[in-house]
Amino acid sequence: MKRRIGALAVLLVFTFPVLAQRDKPTGGPARGVGGGHIPAHGPAPVRGAGHPAAENRNFADQQGHPNVPHVHANGDRWIGHDTGRNDPHYHLDHPWEHGRFTGGFGRGHVWHLGGGGRDRFWFGGFYFSVAPFDYGYTDGWLWDSDDIVLYEDPDHDGYYLAYNVRLGTYVHVLYLGNG
Repeated sequence: MKRRIGALAVLLVFTFPVLAQRDKPTGGPARGVGGGHIPAHGPAPVRGAGHPAAENRNFADQQGHPNVPHVHANGDRWIGHDTGRNDPHYHLDHPWEHGRFTGGFGRGHVWHLGGGGRDRFWFGGFYFSVAPFDYGYTDGWLWDSDDIVLYEDPDHDGYYLAYNVRLGTYVHVLYLGNG
């Protein structure tokens, strides 16, 4: 009897880690995207004319990946940042109209969203808005609790890229100033 209980205990010890590695439930981060991964760097500038922007573009480049701009957790590949400098969706007549964000960029600067929504959100006394073309890409963002990391946008003057650490997705954002 003691041997059976001992064997069962050993079996359970090895079974629980396997069960814990199962896929995330629906609504959580996609496999290979998000889940706490922070890219080491932002996207490289687009060379040439870029990929034409489309209203109903499919960004799901692999099975299980989100159909919005995202970053691969292995290799830090920025999916969707390929339209180039001349994309009219991200043209601003007055880039950096409210000044430039100076709070820090990249993986060493994780910001906790403090409230708002896609039209105006904030963290650490800094205010931003999502580019109107990217509004639909923010479905699922938790404006009062998600962590984001900002990266400079090498192609679209006046915009930054806000990367959602939980989801692994990103959007173009405009700095509105600090309060």
